[in-house]
Amino acid sequence: MENSIAYQATGRRKESIARVRLLPGKGTITVNGRPIDNYFARETDRIVIRQPLLVTNTVTRFDIFGNLQGGGLSGQAAALRLGIARALLLADIEFKEILRKHGFLTRDPRAKERKKYGLKGARKRFQWTKR
Repeated sequence: MENSIAYQATGRRKESIARVRLLPGKGTITVNGRPIDNYFARETDRIVIRQPLLVTNTVTRFDIFGNLQGGGLSGQAAALRLGIARALLLADIEFKEILRKHGFLTRDPRAKERKKYGLKGARKRFQWTKR
């Protein structure tokens, strides 16, 4: 099942990219060299990141090192979640069914829509005046 090797995976969401390394350990999560509680101020982001570990009962089995770049904090949290789920899959293929069922192996394709010419933004228009 697990050896003393690192499992590496990549997760993406919006403009964020997360490179994740899973090592057998006590369950510490380090993001860009900082503890997870220090990096992610919002509790919801921390909950999102731990979801794949909770459903597979591996919270205290692996130490996680995440390298994040680009995007905002919510996008980075979702990218890290995908990276952790993919790394867990490399660690144990039997997690595939439960991770897939909870939707942790699917990359969220939603991204910012481009601004169109003649409009204020992607969809918002300028105010119409009759005279």
